[in-house]
Amino acid sequence: MFRTEIEELKSRLKIGYSSPLLTVGSCFSDSIGQRLEAAKFEVMVNPLGTIFNPLSIFELLELALERTEVLEQATLKRDGVYLNYKFHSSFSAKTKATLHKRMDDALNKVYEQINKASVLFITLGTAWVYEQKKTRMLVTNCHKTPQKEFEKKLLSSEEIVSAFFSLKELIHQYNPTIEFVLTVSPVRHTRDTLPFNSASKSVLRLAAHYITEMADDVHYFPAYEIMMDDLRDYRFYEKDMIHPNEQAIDYIWQKFASAYIHPKDLELMEQWEKVRQNLNHRPFNPKSAGHQKFLHNTLQQLKSLSHTLSLGEEIAQIKKQIQ
Repeated sequence: MFRTEIEELKSRLKIGYSSPLLTVGSCFSDSIGQRLEAAKFEVMVNPLGTIFNPLSIFELLELALERTEVLEQATLKRDGVYLNYKFHSSFSAKTKATLHKRMDDALNKVYEQINKASVLFITLGTAWVYEQKKTRMLVTNCHKTPQKEFEKKLLSSEEIVSAFFSLKELIHQYNPTIEFVLTVSPVRHTRDTLPFNSASKSVLRLAAHYITEMADDVHYFPAYEIMMDDLRDYRFYEKDMIHPNEQAIDYIWQKFASAYIHPKDLELMEQWEKVRQNLNHRPFNPKSAGHQKFLHNTLQQLKSLSHTLSLGEEIAQIKKQIQ
């Protein structure tokens, strides 16, 4: 044995193609969400943009369900562009009205998805937060405002646990059967320094532990542990030595899928993956008899899967290529 491989992951919670899903939080929620999306699950992937700290994640989800005036108060203008301290910098516009419409549209989509979702996946990135000194307002993004205007502080696990259960109680008023999966992001926040990053991840992990101990409908997926202890090698990182590379994310995804996806849907997902690889095939001669036969076979495979998966676009794509 040359590594400490994580034990087999098992979960009572199982998702399938009939399960609407929502992922929110740090950039790792994009990675898992995009793989669910590619596998044709009904998933909304990080519609509020990348959010790193748990309190900002919870606050935006609460805002999706019950609006307040906080978004107006958090709006700012910088370099001719309107932004909002509660939202990621991808939410920007040249007019305040346009920005608010974009934020409202995103929150409305989250509201609709929460109301029908089977599972909400939340990835926690950091326990470090920033408060605006003059207003004591928690910000999701400082938007390059001078650092002196904010106070940086480390959340306690108790603060995170309390805020999560307030959110959970609110969500269950709209969707009593929804379940939750918590993950601590394996992406290290080295800008905080390695010691501060370790303190932060420890707080997040402890909070997730307490939450899952206190609620049967909250589950923990050990993405952080898989990256730190199972893979544990810089060959599994991007060149920045911070983000997991494609190989690492694929490995974590496989662990995730085997734990949470229903066996019959896992089999269907694997069938779809083989067909998806066929769709990405680029022939040397598209008009050759061999490739045309390949297209017809692929079309039949798509049609057999279309009873369960939404494959209208892919079927149309293949039909265009058939001579």
